[in-house]
Order: sequence, then C-alpha cells, then structure tokens
Amino acid sequence: MTDPKAIQPSELDQLPDRDPEETAEWQASLDAVTEAAGPHRAAYLMRRTLERAEDAGVALPKLLETDYINTIPTSAEPAVDGDEAMESRITAWNRWNAAAMVTRGSKYGVGGHIATFASAAWLYETGFNHFFRGKEADGSGDQLYIQGHASPGIYARAFLDGRIGERHLDNFRREAGGDGLPSYPHPRRLPWLWEFPTVSMGLGPISAVYQARFNRYLTSRGIKDLTNSHVWAFLGDGEMDEPESTAALTLASREGLDNLTFVINCNLQRLDGPVRANFKIVQELEALFRGSGWNVVKSLWGTAWDELFQLDTTGALVRRLREVPDAQVQTYQTRDAAYIREDFFGKDPALVEMAKLLSDDKILECFHLSRGGHESRKVYAAYRAALAHKGAPTVILAQTVKGHTLGEGFASKNANHQMKKLSVDEFKAMRDRLDLPIKDSDFVDGVVPYGHPGADSPEVRYLQERRAALGGPAPARRVHPVAPLPAPADKAFSAFDKGSGSQNVATTMAFVRLVKDLVRDKETGRRWVPIVPDEARTFGMESLFPSLGIYSPKGQTYEPVDRDQLMYYKEAKNGQILNEGITEAGSMAEFIAASTSYATHGEPVIPFYIYYSMFGWQRTADQMWQLGDQLGRGFLVGATAGRTTLTGEGLQHADGHSPVIAATNPAALTYDPAFAYEIAVIVKEGLRRMYGAAAPDEDQNVFYYLTVYNEPLRQPAKPAGAGVDEGILKGLYRFNTAESAGLTVPANAPRIQLLGSGTAIHWALKAQQLLAEEWGVAADVWSATSWTELRRDAMEADEALLRGEERVPFVRQALQGAEGPVLAVSDYMRQVPDQIAQWVEQDYTSLGADGFGLSETREAARRYFGVDAESIVVAALAQLARRGEVQVTAVKEAREKYGL
Repeated sequence: MTDPKAIQPSELDQLPDRDPEETAEWQASLDAVTEAAGPHRAAYLMRRTLERAEDAGVALPKLLETDYINTIPTSAEPAVDGDEAMESRITAWNRWNAAAMVTRGSKYGVGGHIATFASAAWLYETGFNHFFRGKEADGSGDQLYIQGHASPGIYARAFLDGRIGERHLDNFRREAGGDGLPSYPHPRRLPWLWEFPTVSMGLGPISAVYQARFNRYLTSRGIKDLTNSHVWAFLGDGEMDEPESTAALTLASREGLDNLTFVINCNLQRLDGPVRANFKIVQELEALFRGSGWNVVKSLWGTAWDELFQLDTTGALVRRLREVPDAQVQTYQTRDAAYIREDFFGKDPALVEMAKLLSDDKILECFHLSRGGHESRKVYAAYRAALAHKGAPTVILAQTVKGHTLGEGFASKNANHQMKKLSVDEFKAMRDRLDLPIKDSDFVDGVVPYGHPGADSPEVRYLQERRAALGGPAPARRVHPVAPLPAPADKAFSAFDKGSGSQNVATTMAFVRLVKDLVRDKETGRRWVPIVPDEARTFGMESLFPSLGIYSPKGQTYEPVDRDQLMYYKEAKNGQILNEGITEAGSMAEFIAASTSYATHGEPVIPFYIYYSMFGWQRTADQMWQLGDQLGRGFLVGATAGRTTLTGEGLQHADGHSPVIAATNPAALTYDPAFAYEIAVIVKEGLRRMYGAAAPDEDQNVFYYLTVYNEPLRQPAKPAGAGVDEGILKGLYRFNTAESAGLTVPANAPRIQLLGSGTAIHWALKAQQLLAEEWGVAADVWSATSWTELRRDAMEADEALLRGEERVPFVRQALQGAEGPVLAVSDYMRQVPDQIAQWVEQDYTSLGADGFGLSETREAARRYFGVDAESIVVAALAQLARRGEVQVTAVKEAREKYGL
C-alpha cells in the first residue's frame, strides 16, 4: 500500500503540460530569486505577478482557491486496502434497504429522506470499511458525527450487520410502540447506537470542533490519552450556511486540531434548490476553509474525467469548469448529450474540438455519473490524505449527485428532499442498476422487500471482519462501567450553613467560593471543568487563574502584563479552566463534549459553565436541547440573573425569562436559589445524582441549571429543623414565620404566605416586616428554590391519578395547613411562579417582572415592575381585602403611603 504521507501531490500534476521546458525555466527563475534575494523577495515578486495577471484579465484562481479539479490526481491514488467489488455489493444492499425502509414507512405518513444517503453512500462505506475506529479498539475509538438526513443508510448497514432486524426497519420513525428507530441520530432515543445528535443543522460542525479540542484537553491534563481518537464530521454543503457551522473554524486551525476531519457532501443541493445557484459552493468553501487555516482536499470528479483532462492541453476545460455555476451543473445532470455539447463544450472553440473526440456515452458518463464522492478509490485517497496531514484539521469537499442510483426521477431534482418513496417499477429499475438478486415475485402486494444476502454470506462476513479489525461496530455509543465518583467532604458544603454574618455576599460569589473548595478535593477536584465565555472576572473567578490555569495547547508563550500580581492571567498546557472567548455557542459545545465524556471516553468529568443568564437559554437553547438529547451531565450556571439585579445594563442584559425556557427541557433541573446554603445543598445533590451512587430508579442523565445573582446581600444561616434539605431539593420550604422572625403581630392578625425565589426573597422579607409593623399582618416567608421541579412533581401526581394511584403533589403537602392566601414573587416574569398555581389550594396570585428590561438602579427597576417590598405589601393587602380580612381602604392607603 502507498505510504499515506506521500499522498500530497499538487492538483496540477494531473494536467498535461504543453511546454515542460518553459515551465522548468519559470521554476528555475523562482529558485534563483529565492537563493539570491531570499524567500521574502520571491514571495513579493510572486504576489506582484499575480496582481499583474489579475489586472490584465488573466483567468487565475484566487489565492485561497485552486482549480475546480481534484486535489489528488488518479496517478497518485493509493490502492484500496480491501476488496472493492465486495464493498460495492455491500453498498448496493445498503442503498436498497435505505430506500425500501423509507418507502415502506411512507404508508404511515411518517416520511423520511432517501436522496441524501444515496449521494453519500460511498463517503460512509469507505470510512466504515477502512478508517472509523470502534469502541473496542485502544482508547475511545473515533467519534462520528453522522449527517442527520443520512440516517436511513446507517440503519440499513446495521441491518446488514445483524444489529437490528426487519421489525426495527418497519418501525422507522415510529417509536411509541417499541422496537422503533428515531428519525435522525438521537442518543436519548437510541442510546446504544447514536453518540451525537446532529440534525439540528449547524450544531454538528461546531460540536465536532469542540469535541476534538476536548479530546486534546483530556490528553493534556492526563485524564485519558486520546492521541489515537479521530473526530469525523459528515456535513451537507447547504448546512454550511448555518453560522454555527463555520463559527469555530479558526479555533480548530489555531490549535492545530489534526485529529479532526470534516467531510462535506457537496451534492450542490439544499432543501429547495441549488446551494449556490449562480456561484460555486465548492470554491466558496475551499476559500473559507483555506482562509481559516485548514487543509483542503477536493474530490470532485471520477476517473471517467481523466480522459477529458488529458485532452485539455489549452486549459479550456478547467476554465469552463470554473465558470459554470452550480445550478447549470445540476441541469447537465438531467439533460442529454446534445444539450451538453452545445451548452458546455460549445462556449469555447478548443472545447468544441475536444467534444468531437468524445462519444455521447462518454459525455453522459462524465456529466451524469462520474463524481469523486461516488468512487471508493477517490474517497479512500482523500481519507488517507486527511489522516496523513499534520498540524491542521482537514476538510474534504466531495462532489456527489443527490439521489444517485435512485433513477432519473430523483437525481439532481430540486424536489428530491421532499420525495419520500419510489414506485415498484422504480425499485425494479434500481435493482437492475445495482445488480441485486431480488426477484419480481419478492414484491408481494406491491410492497418492496428488504434485501439481505444472508447472515453467513461473503458480504456480511467481510463487513464484520473489517469492523472487527477496526475495533468493533460503528457507530456505537458505550457507557463504560465506572465506579461512582466519591462524594467530596461535607466541609465544603457545610461552610455556608452559618451564613455570612454582617458581610454581604452575592450568590454568584457563593457559587464560585464553593467551586474553589471543591476543586481542591483530592479525589474529584481534578475532574471539575470550569467553562466561561470571557467573563471570569465578572463572576469573581480570577482567583482560579493562577491555581488552576487556563487551558492552552501552547501553554504561555508570553509574560502576562499582570505577572507581578497575585491573581495573574496564567495559561498552561494542562490548564483546567476553559476560557472560550466571546462565544456562548462555543462554550456550550465544549460543555456538551465535557458533559458526555462519561460515555464517549469512559471518563466522567464535572463541567460547570457560568455565563450571563440572558445569554444562555435565550441565545443557545437549541444546544441545550442537543445537550439533553446527548444525555449530558453537569451544571449550567446563569449568573447576573434576574430582570432587576444587573444595574444599568438594560433590555438585552436583563433576564426575566430563562427559567421559562429551561422549564421546557425535560432533562434540565432548574433552580433559582436565594441563599448560599441552598446552592451548597443543590450542588451536593447534583454531584450525587449525576456522578455518585444514584438510586436505581433515578435518571442520571440530567443537568442542572442554577440562577445566581450579582447583588451583594447578607447570607442568612441555614434554618434548623427537619425537612429543609428536602424542601430545597423539591422546590419549596418555609424559611420563617412572622413570629420566628421576631416580629410583633396581634394574636388574631390576618395571615398571608409569601413565596419568593432567588433574590426576590429579600424583598419578601422586607415586606414581611412592613406588613407586621405598619399593617398588623402576619406573613410567613417561603423559599421557592424551583418552581419547575414543583410543577413536574405535581404533573407526575396527576399522571399517577390517571393510573388509579393516589398521590399528593409536594407543593400541596408543603402548604397544607398554611393560613391565608398565597402571594408568589420572583425576579422573572409571572409565568415562572405561575407554573404551580393550579396545584395550590389556597387563593393564589403572583408578582413578576414582565415586559422588557430597562436601564435603572435596582430599586427603581423593582418599583417600575412592581416587585419591590412596598409593591408586595400592597398586593398582599389587596388579596386580604378581597377575602374581607383587612379593610379595602387599607389598600388605597398603602398605595399612597408608598407612592405607588
């Protein structure tokens, strides 16, 4: 086999040189200038020459582009290390079963996509047979990001391999009854097969970049050696329009992630039509990736084109290929030879002469069928070149035909993304085209049969032998049995039980203090992965810089400006902090990679990602769904939370709704803690549930969302008595009563229950004092740490009732016997506390910060939204007045007294 390191020739090697002597003279001139004046002078002259050529109208590729031809000429392709004929038969079976599965499912109206895999079949088959390392190999194997719409082909291969049966194929997109297959790669729905959800377009590329980077991070920190793991991301050319697809390209090149390969299926089509109708997507992507520092390998044309390139002594063919827009290439795919002769070759006299030497069959073979992405040798050569390239990631731009082998009704048609089935006649034609041994009698009652050569057939044996040699089945997800992480010492958590005394401490600072203690733990400290998007100083994390270090593959190649300070900016090759820069999407992608390390690598780590709460669920909620789908575990921390606590920042920084969005994600456990000791209890429980000895019936595949605030306030001591920890974790507990707070109220005073979450509990406590001292009303104050968990518990009780089981929701149990109405308040829109309204037996109302945020002081903002202590007092009196427990005039009097 050819040495892969040798597969880096110039694409010019495949073009005929009509005057080799003249070429040699130009090259000798360049060599002479380099030797005499140095490489800089040579580079200067070359650039000036290119500028002159451009000014003169000489057609040359831009500096970031090469000609519209293959990077690796046929003469430089290595021999395929395998049986190409056998692999062709396997691919034919996979093509058939993928189309049959989707077509059979169409009678149920569930849809499916046929054309994508038809174009990409060889891109996957070549990888599965020769490159993709499985989970049973050394290390963790490779990580495969499969293009979502290609899932039928992956299922078809798993069927051939014996990993799934016909009943699974018949339940494609029909999961409710069991034995179903999810539409796309969904680890939560099929956790033994899929590792990475990719069909939310754009998230696969950015996730793959950060997965490759996280692999290097684990290696550098000595947690696991992943030097043999490679990340392969299969993408569509239309998908590259998504901003997330290209957001992290320079990160990948900057950090030299040669453990990463993008394979972009350039079938020139997206859902409604051509990707770049009037332009060339391949050239655009080449310039983009080259400009971002990537190695680019183009595999555009099949071997049938070799004869045409050999005839191109004037360069006219290459020029014409470069100028024809993608939509016209798509048109050639559907037209006859006469049209192609006139429209393609007829534009240049040299091409007219070339066309005279070509038969109609040759022209149709080239323009209808022969693409680099449809030939195993071309794909194999590209993959070898990608693995051989060191120092930068590689992108392979493989040109294909969407709907290839499905027939003229599919190939290159604009509507083929919406076309979900083939007719029986079309299947029979496809059978003949693929040379499959399927008889007409196998089509019973018009139903297309699945095809399988037999469990002991040469095809299946070959497939399984190849996978065994590469480390087992792929794709595959494995959760390796690892011992639960030992619980950190209680000292770190109990440090908050006594409160902060007279010192004011923001809950953001309390969380960071807790993490500082936990990362010192001898057993689990090294497994914490702090992630922050260039706001560490905002959150008070700079003290972690010198002790943990910021991860950088280059270490610190400079002397930091603050080196003489105690908390200087320290980067290190084994740094523990991931400071991602100003990219919430990148931070989330890194968090996802870390949160699933327990499965991907069998090495659990504990990521916490801290960020402006407004820039989390609002900005990257799609990735939070990806996180849930991928069964991630860890802590998301929305700092500077709430609509009124971030003074002066204004509308786009004031978060009044993140818990609403978080509540929609079933995997997210959302908490809005008010006090430092509550944070400690929640984090301790999160570590136990996600990483410790969880109970058998507990779902470990959850993640925690905590909102913390930047307002320095007194942190009280943890109340004594049983049930506090349970209440914190389930979402509600009584913090105090008017009497326990030392307030004097009449024996028969009207009573009200004030429920507050997060920073709002401080306004409730002030309102409690005002109600007692100025209005003779007794108020009990409750800390509602999680409105969402209360609601979920209540919904589960409702579901149990439908099954005939009696169960009382926790919120109702907690408030049982509490006198008077209930008034709930938070620093979020009223929809947040209103989540529990229907399960509260007492009269219930709420206050919240609805509407857009604004720039103001905290006090003025709270008065504006009507959530400050005085507003709570007026709302409480109004509730009591409606019940006849206080005079109606008291409400008016209070409004006037407080200037409301």
